[in-house]
Amino acid sequence: MATAESLTGGLLADAFVSVPGASAIYLGGVVSYATSVKETVLGVDGDLLARKGAVDPDVALQMARGVRAAVGVSGPADVGVATTGVAGPDPADGQPVGTVYVAVSTPETELVVPLLLAGTRAEIRAASVGEAVTAVGRALGL
Repeated sequence: MATAESLTGGLLADAFVSVPGASAIYLGGVVSYATSVKETVLGVDGDLLARKGAVDPDVALQMARGVRAAVGVSGPADVGVATTGVAGPDPADGQPVGTVYVAVSTPETELVVPLLLAGTRAEIRAASVGEAVTAVGRALGL
């Protein structure tokens, strides 16, 4: 498993590595807060980023795909999960605070979960992590 995070800034990785034995499945992650990192490290299409900005369902899916490749040593990771969105305090990329996209990519399944969350910056980030963990379970049929 691998994580690509924007608004969650490492909280998602922490949620996974907080579980004893996580090293058996968690390979690593990329905190891609800057749009340029999404493009250069995760392989998100630059034209898409220029047209839509970083807060977009297609960007989230490309982040999830990209992190599978970025952290895989002998091939892509089995699961890539990504978060991108606006935690506040101000809107970004033309999107209101609380707009979040969570994406999961596996060899068999890809899904994007659009969210409109309410609360403080910390609450939106925490809720995004919870939704991402749930999305991974859903993608794996758990």
